[in-house]
Amino acid sequence: MLKGIDPIISPDLLKILAEMGHGDEIVFGDGNFPAASHAQRLVRADGHSITALLDAVLPLFPLDYAVDYSAVLMVYRGDREPAVWSRYAEILKACPDGDKPFLTLPKPEFYERAKKAYCVVATNEREGFANLIIRKGVIRL
Repeated sequence: MLKGIDPIISPDLLKILAEMGHGDEIVFGDGNFPAASHAQRLVRADGHSITALLDAVLPLFPLDYAVDYSAVLMVYRGDREPAVWSRYAEILKACPDGDKPFLTLPKPEFYERAKKAYCVVATNEREGFANLIIRKGVIRL
């Protein structure tokens, strides 16, 4: 165990976060996301929601200041956006460079972007259209 690191972050996920460099992206896939077939590197986070993982990861992970969005989401075509999106906004706004709007992409474009991401984290998030991509920034000293 390590001090100051949430135990929800597995050793594999911690290694991935440390390996990532500026501009690398990480996908947090909901329970329906085809994680294994879209991942260059796959980390399983079974039993965890995306919001819980964001709460644990973001204190360690600088968001990219060089883009016009906080995160990338998949376009939702229903009447109301998924409720989890507002929770994502709350979590991200608490981080430096996290107060930007979301970039939403149609499903095929989101999937193509996910295939190019450094890592995909497979979760048991139950809400649909909860998939999220964040981009790593730099640590400003």
